[in-house]
Amino acid sequence: LEEALLAGAIDMAVHSMKDMETVLPEGLVIPCMLPREDVRDAFLSDIAQNISDLPRGSVVGTVSVRRAAFLLNRRPDLKVVPLRGNVQTRINKMRSGQVDATFLACAGLNRLGMSGEITSIIEVDEMLPAVGQGAVGVEVRQADFNLISLIGQFKCEKTYRCVEAERGVLRTLGGSCSTSVGIVSYLDGETLRLRVQVVAPDGSEVWERDETREVQTDQEAIDFGEELGQQLKMLVPSELIVFK
Repeated sequence: LEEALLAGAIDMAVHSMKDMETVLPEGLVIPCMLPREDVRDAFLSDIAQNISDLPRGSVVGTVSVRRAAFLLNRRPDLKVVPLRGNVQTRINKMRSGQVDATFLACAGLNRLGMSGEITSIIEVDEMLPAVGQGAVGVEVRQADFNLISLIGQFKCEKTYRCVEAERGVLRTLGGSCSTSVGIVSYLDGETLRLRVQVVAPDGSEVWERDETREVQTDQEAIDFGEELGQQLKMLVPSELIVFK
C-alpha cells in the first residue's frame, strides 16, 4: 500500500494502527485517525471461560509476541504455538481442536460482526493491548495538502493524541509492532495517562511505567510518550526489543 501511495497509484491507504511501524517511509504521513474501537483483547476457547480456567499444559495459539509474553507471565505452565490465518481461519482451527484457546482483538471481531465468537473479554489489567490497537488511520502523501485538509474533518482528536503518544513510546524504545510491549492510554480533557509494560518473551520479567501528564497539543502527547519510552529503554535489556 505504501509503495502504491509513493508511486501515485492510490491517494490514500487505510490501516489498522496496531500493524503500523512507528517510522513511516519518507514522504508519507498519517494525519487522520477515526474514533477508536474497543482496545481490549478477546479470549476464545471451547474448554475454558478465561485464561485462569485453562487446564495445566493447555495449548494456546497466537503469533503475537506480546500476547504470548503476557500469557506466559501469568501462566508459565501453558504451551504457546503459532496460529496463523485470517480471523475465521484461526477460529476454525481452534474449533477443530488444533489449539485449546486463542486471542483476537475485540475491535476486529466487533467490526466484522463476530463479537458472538468471544468467550470472554480480557481486561487491560490482565493483558495490556498492543500500541494503537482498536484505531484505524488514514495514510497519505505528505505533499497532498488538499487531501490532508479534506480528511482532517474526520479526525478524532482524542484517538489521534492517544495513539501518537503510544507510538512515541514504542518508537523511542526502538521496537516494532512485533515487540512484547503492552500499553493503554486514557485522555480526560488535557490529562493524558500512559500505562506501559514490557514483558520478556518467556514471561519471566516485566518492566512497567504508569505516568500522567497535562498535554495541550499532539506534539506534547508525542513528547510524553517518547520520554516514557526513554525511561523504559534504560531498564529493558536491548536484546528483548524486537526489530523488523
